[in-house]
Amino acid sequence: MLIRLAEPEDARAVAEIHVEAWRAAYASILSEAFLASLSVASRQAFWAQFLAEKRGDLRVAMDVERMLGWINTGPCRDQDAATGEAEIWALYVSPEVWATGVGRELWASAKASLFKKGHRRCRLWVLAQNDRAIRFYQAAGFERDETPAKTFELGGATVEEIRLSCRLSVA
Repeated sequence: MLIRLAEPEDARAVAEIHVEAWRAAYASILSEAFLASLSVASRQAFWAQFLAEKRGDLRVAMDVERMLGWINTGPCRDQDAATGEAEIWALYVSPEVWATGVGRELWASAKASLFKKGHRRCRLWVLAQNDRAIRFYQAAGFERDETPAKTFELGGATVEEIRLSCRLSVA
């Protein structure tokens, strides 16, 4: 597996994994109709613009034939963020390769890059109902912090997001 920075021509594969992973990860959280309405074409347009504007740090995991997953990181966007705090904006792996180490490798690559850039803490927001993701992040060293949860409507369902954070180190 090769992990590299995303290139503009990766937008389609990033979008496909984005939609595929949402449909699998949120099947018991969001409505089937909402998940079916997700569009690879609209996600591709978003990611093409994102990559053209060089926002964030989007890394992709590749095998010989295809993209396996991706992680997008950047400065923490929270109002209470201190200088040097980073954020995982998104991390998605194709459900076909869940629990094979792709997510761990993506996080290891992003973590090393964030540390090298001077970040010493990383935060992320995750749906409180997404037990699988929470277990993944806890295994990676993230813990729930004191920030109150956010409740909002998504695709006709009321969901809650919680914030997790971890210290970054070279190890």
